[in-house]
Amino acid sequence: MSTVAAQAVQHRKKLWLIILGGLMLSLGVISLPFGRWDDSLASVGHMAGNELVYWGLVAAVLFYVLRVERRPLSSIGLKTPGIVDLLLACATGALIVAMLAVIYLVVFPALHWDETNQLQTLTAVPFWLRLMQVIRAAVSEEILFRGYALERIEQLSGSRLFSGVSTWAIFTLEHLSYWGWHHLLIAGLAGALLTLLYLWRRNLWANMLAHFIVDGVGFLLG
Repeated sequence: MSTVAAQAVQHRKKLWLIILGGLMLSLGVISLPFGRWDDSLASVGHMAGNELVYWGLVAAVLFYVLRVERRPLSSIGLKTPGIVDLLLACATGALIVAMLAVIYLVVFPALHWDETNQLQTLTAVPFWLRLMQVIRAAVSEEILFRGYALERIEQLSGSRLFSGVSTWAIFTLEHLSYWGWHHLLIAGLAGALLTLLYLWRRNLWANMLAHFIVDGVGFLLG
C-alpha cells in the first residue's frame, strides 16, 4: 500500500472514531435515565435542574463539533434560514398539530388510550417552566437527533434513507419511558414529518420552529 493510500485509510479511521464519539455523546447520553435517577418530576426545582442538564448536553455537542471535529455549525444544519424555510416550518408545524388533534380526538378514544395523567403532570407546572421545556425540547431534540446524529450517520453510511430512518426510530423510542407505548404513534408521526423537513431543507432553525409550534400548542395554550 502506498504512503498516500495508507494516510487516506488512517484519516478515515480517525474520522470514524471522531464521529462515533460524537454519536455516543448526542444519542448515548440523552438515552441515560438521569431524570429517573433523581426523579426530575419531584418538584419544580428538580424539573428546572433537568432542563439545565439537557442544555449542558447541547452545549457539549456544539463544543464537540467546533473544537473536536473542527467543523462549522452549518455542518449540522445551523445556518441562516430563508423565507421559504420559515414558511415550510410553519406549515409543517401546523400540519403536525392538525394530525395529532385527529389522533387525540378520534383515534385514542376509539382505542381507549389515555394520556391524561402525563399531560396533567406536565401542564400543572408554572408557565415559565413549561415555556423553558418547550424551547429546550425544540432546540435540544433537533440538534441531537436531526442536526448532529442524522448528518453524521449519513456521512458514515452514505445513505440518506438509513440516517433518516435510524434517527427517527431512536427519537420515537426516546418518548417511551415517560409516555408509554401508545405515545409512539404521536412521537413517530411528529418525528417522521420533522425528519422529512430536515432532509428537504437541511436547516435546523426551520426544524426548531416547527417543533416549537407543535409543543407550544400542546403545552402552552389553554
